[in-house]
Amino acid sequence: MVMLRFTAEDHRLVTEAVTRAELSSDAEIVTIVAEKSDSYHDVGLHYAVLAMLLVPAVLALLPQSVIDWATGLTLGWNEAPSRALLMAFLFVKLAAVFLIVRYALAYMPLRMALTPGSTKSRRVRRRAVEHFRVGAERRTVGRVGILLYLSLRERRAEIVADEAIVSKVAPDLWGEAMADLVEEVKAGRPGAGMAKAVEDMGGVLSEHFPKTATDRNELPDRLIEL
Repeated sequence: MVMLRFTAEDHRLVTEAVTRAELSSDAEIVTIVAEKSDSYHDVGLHYAVLAMLLVPAVLALLPQSVIDWATGLTLGWNEAPSRALLMAFLFVKLAAVFLIVRYALAYMPLRMALTPGSTKSRRVRRRAVEHFRVGAERRTVGRVGILLYLSLRERRAEIVADEAIVSKVAPDLWGEAMADLVEEVKAGRPGAGMAKAVEDMGGVLSEHFPKTATDRNELPDRLIEL
């Protein structure tokens, strides 16, 4: 999987899109892009533990002839392994498999590829909500802040809105913005995708929160890259 990057031109596109969208609405749009939303260390650990637990199962399924052959290679044909030796052998196997899988999954692209999609979606949503609470929630007079969050490695995005927007705008109205963003990200144009999504969001927001004379710019228009 090719890692997407944001260029200076991408930043300009998104910032200009936010500025234009806010000209017709009191809402304040915040855009954040992150390389990833989580390191998924627990996923690597879970796979390592699972692989380790499979060792006794695999050994139990091996034919006795294979066990006898392996024992003969290590102890000689006339020697029977003691219980202590068998336990030591099993422990070494368990530890070796655990470490091999754990260190293999230290490679981030592999760990990301093996992480279930549902796990990625939950982590991206959780991180989006965290960023929204820090940078946008209740930071505007009319409670009209809204966050567009894109997590590059997961290739997932979230829209999180303040209470006034949630009370008036049904979640499915953001579907077009999300679809446009996903389409452009898949095509390798994340900056254009963010800009297009902001434009779509601006259209929705202008209908429900049209520009008033008392509105002022309360949140940054620039794209925030973490």
